[in-house]
Amino acid sequence: MDSSRPTEAVPTRSEQIERVAAEWLARRDGGASGDGDDAALEAWLAQDVAHRVAYLRLQAAWEHTGRLDALGAGLRGAGVPPRGFWGSHAGDEVRPRPDPAAALDGFAFAARRPRGGSRGRFAAVAALAACALAVGWGWHAFAPVEAVSHATTLGVVRTVPLADGSSTTLASDSRIDVRLSRRERRIDLHRGEAYFEAAKDPGRPFVVDAGERRVVAVGTRFSVRRDGPDLRVVVTEGMVRLESDPVAGQARPPTLLPAGSVAIARRDGVLVRSMPLAEAARLVDWRSGLLLFRDTPLAEAADEFNRYNARKIVIGDPAVGDLRIGGSFRWENAEGFVRLLEQGFPVRAEYRSDRIVLHSP
Repeated sequence: MDSSRPTEAVPTRSEQIERVAAEWLARRDGGASGDGDDAALEAWLAQDVAHRVAYLRLQAAWEHTGRLDALGAGLRGAGVPPRGFWGSHAGDEVRPRPDPAAALDGFAFAARRPRGGSRGRFAAVAALAACALAVGWGWHAFAPVEAVSHATTLGVVRTVPLADGSSTTLASDSRIDVRLSRRERRIDLHRGEAYFEAAKDPGRPFVVDAGERRVVAVGTRFSVRRDGPDLRVVVTEGMVRLESDPVAGQARPPTLLPAGSVAIARRDGVLVRSMPLAEAARLVDWRSGLLLFRDTPLAEAADEFNRYNARKIVIGDPAVGDLRIGGSFRWENAEGFVRLLEQGFPVRAEYRSDRIVLHSP
């Protein structure tokens, strides 16, 4: 055997299917198919779903190439038009150079006619197949492998696994949209709070989008809470990057948040506080039913309880709202919390069916 002769590459199964589909398409488009060809084509398409997908994809691409015949329409005389003809001429009349997108405006488009044999058509279809595959791979990289929404109602906390190995725990009355692709993992936080355990994947950033702010991580644990335009980020492991949309055309620098960071982002800026990891972790104890207060105004504590309960705690006296409290409390037991206040603070509670109003004695 002559070893100097190059060996011909053996086509893959996908390439073989594309070639057969192209031959069928060229035969039908050229009018060379016989009476029995329709049945034979249908039999081939029914053999494998890959056959039908390949044929339909090439058929769609082939039909779109009919527009290319328009390039030869409206030209007077024979031969190839001179360079720049379509940009500055229409027949013999000189016109200003139009916008490239409108270069064919005003020309009469001729209907596409079959030209050449099936070999030429096969080459054209094969080229279109290569383009379709290239575009398909580009789309495939960004196509979502998971696109789903998750939500909780008032008083419900739920942990949801994600398709990439990550998980999220939704606080009461929260909602997220999940879009995982092969290039990015994006979570839209529409309301409430969520704690994320992002699986490590350096090639796919984990992005939590919340209005004007984004929290970007690779593999870490953190929570994001949305209160209208304000945001709170608590990092319990690793590091995240807090990004902000520009204001009045001016870019705002990102903020790096290592573990133990608590960031409060408002319209006027970002305030970052560092604390021991154990203390930062207590801020997300709502996952196990606890609310932590450290020298917290009673008005803020009441707001926290109200995030989880239909029966609201209402501050009926500003002086009561300014009282400072501390400790851990079960968020489902708002009435028990109020009774402790009555025992240890100058507070008088008025119990109603839909709310508990706090007054000074």
